[in-house]
Amino acid sequence: MHSSPVFLIEFGCIILGLGLLGRFAARFQFSPIPLYLLAGLAFGQGGLLPLGASEEFVAIGAEIGVILLLLMLGLEYTASDLVSNLKTQYPAGLVDAALNALPGAIAALLLGWGPVAAVVLAGVTWVSSSGVIAKVLGDLGRLGNRETPTILSILVLEDLSMAVYLPIVTALLAGSGLAAGSLTLAIALGVAGLVLVLAVRYGRLVSRFVSSDDPEKLLLVVLGLTLVIAGLAQQLQVSAAVGAFLVGIALSGEVAEGAHHLLAPLRDLFAAVFFVFFGLHTDPSSIPPVLLPALALALVTALTKIATGYWAAKRAGVSVRARWRAGGTLVARGEFSIVIAGLAVTAGIEPSLGPLATAYVLILVVIGPLTARFTEPIGLRLTGRLRPPVNKGEAVAGDAAAHEALDASEDTAARP
Repeated sequence: MHSSPVFLIEFGCIILGLGLLGRFAARFQFSPIPLYLLAGLAFGQGGLLPLGASEEFVAIGAEIGVILLLLMLGLEYTASDLVSNLKTQYPAGLVDAALNALPGAIAALLLGWGPVAAVVLAGVTWVSSSGVIAKVLGDLGRLGNRETPTILSILVLEDLSMAVYLPIVTALLAGSGLAAGSLTLAIALGVAGLVLVLAVRYGRLVSRFVSSDDPEKLLLVVLGLTLVIAGLAQQLQVSAAVGAFLVGIALSGEVAEGAHHLLAPLRDLFAAVFFVFFGLHTDPSSIPPVLLPALALALVTALTKIATGYWAAKRAGVSVRARWRAGGTLVARGEFSIVIAGLAVTAGIEPSLGPLATAYVLILVVIGPLTARFTEPIGLRLTGRLRPPVNKGEAVAGDAAAHEALDASEDTAARP
């Protein structure tokens, strides 16, 4: 077996470049996703240095990246957690979908892209970035804050919704008729429901079957099982990403923790490759014409996400300050928006959709950490409720204890 030296050089440069970009982003404490997208734009057609020999391998790596992203997302939750969230937080999920999916759908129709593109863009604007938001919560020291369970519940409901949404999009992009699309959705819902039931009742048995004290064997079994299930899901016209997500849900306990630890470096590598691949398929010259619509859509959906978080946190009975923080934290879009747009780009339904999604995610993945930090003081000032934290500790962004002290003083008045 002989590899082309050009391929090795190209792919090696990509990996090295991604590593350096990741280190740069970590140094300045922001998400590397926009840098990965920009790298893809630089290496794609119309970019500074178009790739040739390694593009096919990058495409395969990107597909594995999507599968690992969804697998790791599934490992974060147990089936019982998901069922509990569905029962208690579904109103917040419905409000989230209504406020944030509709602007994307309306924008696509106003741009004359048609109903299929409208469904796709609705998904792009709907789903917040779990990865970016988790990092922001950690960086700002808010993991123990009172609004954080509300934020996480919305993210979980969005992830669950994708198990229904992605098969619908896959069927629409494949040009399936109503009957075929309904069958695909029925299969997806049936499989998702079956996996949840099995995970709740027999999750320990599934985890015991996969479990191994040898990290190498655990890694191989989990990764192999995930790829097989993802492939079978794709054969049934259900998204491979959904299959991977369901595998993650089915695993629990020590197996889920061990698999998460072992797969995290692989996830980071192939997810970075995925973002580069998406950028490769976007011509940089196609972004300026859609920049204004992307900015307008980003502004509208930033406000609708803030409204979503505020309403959900109010329903949970937390303070006004915590409501503003919840809303600002949910603004960032990222990996799921690119996954959804990537499906449309591959299907070739609308040439401008990929560039608009790229610009949209670039804007909000940069703005998201800023809204998480500053929405609270701005919102309180606009509503005339900003008070200096005299004798209540210093209310500095990132100081969770100070936030909690202020929240406690407002809880009685804030509860509906």
